[in-house]
Amino acid sequence: MEIRISDNNMKVSEKLAILTDAAKYDVACTSSGNDRRNTGDGLGNCEKAGICHSFSADGRCISLLKILFTNECIFDCKYCINRSSNDVKRASFTPEEICSLTMNFYKRNYIEGLFLSSGILYSPDYTMELIYQTVYKLRKEYKFNGYIHVKAIPGADVALVEKTGYLVDRMSVNLELPTREGLERLAPHKNRKSILTPMRLIQNHIQENKNELMLYRHAPSFVPAGQSTQMILGATGETDYQMLMVAQSLYQKLGMKRVFYSAFIKVNDDNMLPSLPGGPPLLREHRMYQADFLMRFYGFSAEELLSEKKQNFNVLIDPKCDWALQHLDLFPVEINKADYYTLLRVPGIGVKSARRIVSARRQCNLDFDDLKKIGVVLKRAVYFITCSGRNRYPFPYTEEFITRNLIDSKDNYKYSNQMVYRQLSLFDDSVENHLESKMADEGTPQTHGLDTLVI
Repeated sequence: MEIRISDNNMKVSEKLAILTDAAKYDVACTSSGNDRRNTGDGLGNCEKAGICHSFSADGRCISLLKILFTNECIFDCKYCINRSSNDVKRASFTPEEICSLTMNFYKRNYIEGLFLSSGILYSPDYTMELIYQTVYKLRKEYKFNGYIHVKAIPGADVALVEKTGYLVDRMSVNLELPTREGLERLAPHKNRKSILTPMRLIQNHIQENKNELMLYRHAPSFVPAGQSTQMILGATGETDYQMLMVAQSLYQKLGMKRVFYSAFIKVNDDNMLPSLPGGPPLLREHRMYQADFLMRFYGFSAEELLSEKKQNFNVLIDPKCDWALQHLDLFPVEINKADYYTLLRVPGIGVKSARRIVSARRQCNLDFDDLKKIGVVLKRAVYFITCSGRNRYPFPYTEEFITRNLIDSKDNYKYSNQMVYRQLSLFDDSVENHLESKMADEGTPQTHGLDTLVI
């Protein structure tokens, strides 16, 4: 296919500068998640942790060769720097140029794969065909066996998406805005159907391909590392609860491998975009990633973490602590008796430490020092656990006290027994040593029984 563009005289280095910068706001890339050995007749291989990363000035994770095929676009999404109405310098690669760049960067050990997205050049079909040509050349002509992640273009012919899927490791279709109303407001050229159709196609083919591979070991793989998507936080008024419910639906119904969250950065002056007096909501983005992790690996559902009554996280504490504070009736948890899945719900206890606890307590009862060696983050867990029926320190078992201790690491608090308890620091172990030595000097018991704390 001939590429009808007006930048044929532009140097590849100029195009690279323009199109790497234009790609930095797309965060839906990660390590490959797929293994593929070198077959001996090509160059490179693909490891599960094969993609190199760097980080941009605004904190986003950027693959070392993360580029747009073109920043030309027929769409006019209000939030996008590459929108058709913006007066920005435009450029487009050819398939051959991308192949040459990828191979040269790989040979110099700069990269281990390619992340290729694109604006919409002329039409979705035209753009998807160019992406297909590029990955076909890389795989078949250049014999490149490394990791490739491409964007499936919404609205493109399903046959183009399908044949591209047999050449790449991962595909993604960006949802961008989680609600129909948000798309109509800020991305009027897009619609839910054009986005969800390729998502369903990819998922159906992934499942069919898995069944085929069970019968025929050497059948070609279709998107073996799965598909991902991205949602923008803060461009429209969706709550954390709405975002999590959409993400949960994508995981359950479309088998999504990853949902990425991107804090809205105002790159265009448009009265339909929100103002950002505090800058991009990066802390909210961080909390959404933590909540997403809880859903994928800790057995939480979106409805447990948030609800119609509580639709947003307390950004000052992580979602697991936020959930635990809303369910103090389930705590404290006895470390030496609780099952694995209960341990996973304790703030400060991760998947590895929960497994270690279950294994270690078969030999003996564990105490707080043992938990610290195992890897439990006691600065959070100490408020939600007991060891052999005892807490580490005496403290009032109230939501207010625990919340203040989790948030603030500087204040001192006085209670009716006239004892002064210095706040547990989230970072400094010397605070624990200070409390232990103070209690020992004053002859105060260092632990209270379970009955003392539960009201």
